[in-house]
Amino acid sequence: MFNVTTSHDLVKLTSHPNIISLASLLCLMLILLLSSIVKSNKSCKVFLVDFACYKPPSTQICTSKMFSDRARLCGKFSETSLEFMQMILEKSGLGQSTYSPEALLRIPVDPCLEDTRREAEMVMFRAVDELLAKTGVEGKDIGIVIVNCSIFNVVPSLCAMIVNRYKLGEDTVSYNLSGMGCSAGLIAIGLAKQLLQVRHHSYALVVSTENITQNCYFGNDRSKLLSNCIFRIGEAAILLTNRPSVFKVAKYQFIHTVHNQTAASDRSSNCIFQDEDHRGQAGVTITKDLMVMASKTIEANVITLGRLVLPIREQILYVTNYIIRRFALTKVDSYVPNFKNAFDHIITQVGSKPLLDEVKRNLDLTESDIEASRMTLYTFGNTSSSSVWYGLAYGEAKGKFKRGDRVWQIAFGAGFMCTSVIWRAMKTVDKEKNNPWSDEIDGFPVDVDLEISDSTLYHFEPSEKI
Repeated sequence: MFNVTTSHDLVKLTSHPNIISLASLLCLMLILLLSSIVKSNKSCKVFLVDFACYKPPSTQICTSKMFSDRARLCGKFSETSLEFMQMILEKSGLGQSTYSPEALLRIPVDPCLEDTRREAEMVMFRAVDELLAKTGVEGKDIGIVIVNCSIFNVVPSLCAMIVNRYKLGEDTVSYNLSGMGCSAGLIAIGLAKQLLQVRHHSYALVVSTENITQNCYFGNDRSKLLSNCIFRIGEAAILLTNRPSVFKVAKYQFIHTVHNQTAASDRSSNCIFQDEDHRGQAGVTITKDLMVMASKTIEANVITLGRLVLPIREQILYVTNYIIRRFALTKVDSYVPNFKNAFDHIITQVGSKPLLDEVKRNLDLTESDIEASRMTLYTFGNTSSSSVWYGLAYGEAKGKFKRGDRVWQIAFGAGFMCTSVIWRAMKTVDKEKNNPWSDEIDGFPVDVDLEISDSTLYHFEPSEKI
């Protein structure tokens, strides 16, 4: 983890002549390099026309008591596991109005493939129906479809289900992304952007979801029980286009995307993985390496992003700090660039309370900066790859996005990988009726217990040291 070193601290640390000379030389090289690589952007512009987030009916609200009762009644968990899940749930940052699939609320809890498929169809079709109604776009106009869902892979694919439902054309390009975790939604946005560079005057539909019915673990391996506690039902449908004619109606313009992954490292690749316990029950194992590898991967993503968006002054301070840390005889903390100089709004993936707090510390964010993510976790739980869209919807419902504002979405997940997407608001977004927060936004933000309990971080499967 890294702490902030201020520019004042840097001045005191650069008193050594060799460090001054080296820093000055490298800063000059950085300025020359930045000047030499400035090129005109010849790629076609991509716009986010609109998006829709699925809000389940009130009959699917799952309080912590309901969760505990259903878990006990299913008869598949030991008393120790039940107590453990209750403890995690209390410290997860979830409120009492998150939503679970119908199959997990039923008594007895015994989900099957039909239940899993029913959940997938319900969340995808309702969100896409709402999106097409909002935009007025017809299925025949959509040339690209990308669906991401890590756990549930069915035949025919989720993409094929979308194509069939909306009778899309035979030349529709479709992709089904699986196993990529919570960052897959923004990865899908980056893929759609690339495809729109070669398919002109087209619309790209991105459907970002996770299947909670399929993801539920019915066993007593502690490292697999965490997923039961924090993941909840959710989905987002996003419509992108490269058509110049939508310039006046689109909400956002696509500016940058940065994706990186550290899967070459065994420690990173194995910090989140799906396997079976000793009784053959499948589940997602989360190890203690998660927090460390998440921090490293996010830091690498932020460094790359900084080269694209940060003012020159912030980049020089960062490079100077790097040189000092490399050659100084004493320990020097990393300098965290002030990204608020580059963005007006930051929407982070919600993860869980400890992970969200870690991102807050690493990026030196305030509670106001992560309000949208904190409230998303509290209200909807961790909806995996779609959580950054619930956060964006929260900002819109609050009327925070003004024309010209820059919005940074950042998500991370199994692999380990991290993706950032930058948008520029094309207009001031007014409060909308078709928003998952519309009927309750006036009650937010709510007070959430922000006390961090490190004990929640150490109940994972132990992993080997490097």
